[in-house]
Amino acid sequence: MNRAYLPGILAMAAIVLASNILVQFLFGQWLTWGAFTYPLAFLVTDLMNRIYGAGPARKVVFAGFVVGVICSLIGTQIMLQGDGYTYPAVTLRIAIASGLAFLTAQLMDVAIFDRLREGRWWRAPLASTLVGSSLDTAIFFTVAFSGALTFIEPGKDVSWANETLPLLGAGPVVPLWVSLGVADWLVKLTLALIALIPFRMIVTRVTQPA
Repeated sequence: MNRAYLPGILAMAAIVLASNILVQFLFGQWLTWGAFTYPLAFLVTDLMNRIYGAGPARKVVFAGFVVGVICSLIGTQIMLQGDGYTYPAVTLRIAIASGLAFLTAQLMDVAIFDRLREGRWWRAPLASTLVGSSLDTAIFFTVAFSGALTFIEPGKDVSWANETLPLLGAGPVVPLWVSLGVADWLVKLTLALIALIPFRMIVTRVTQPA
């Protein structure tokens, strides 16, 4: 593995691990703290893709995936205490959901970016991130919290996430995890637009002749 890819690998692993932990803590009524950290993974992937190409970007995705999964599995063995309960820093179900969503969405991101790389500078990162983020949200929240998939980790209580409430407090009645997923998706769309600024700045700086 080229040493030049190491910053991307480390950044990806750190983002995945932090998001796996933070997704378990609510921010307000409809969001989790993980909603603000995980979208950075798409920025890392797109930067690697633009600077080094699709092949190296996939290598960083796979390496980040492996390191992130290992760190997450270690997190399942770390016990935290709060509100009179003892619980793992990362549940097995969330680790599985995160890994599956991450790998699927990131590889889709790389493929779309590569197909659009010759267009206007913003098209590839924006389109790839929007599609990848949508796929990631759908897979993660379904696998992590859906009551229909409790067999993945029978001992993990996800009843809180399956309480039925109006969608985002105003729409049709759905499980809470659906509202969390929709809110998370909306944050990802917003951050996808904001991330174009650092994307442009970093790519310009790295690719400028010395």
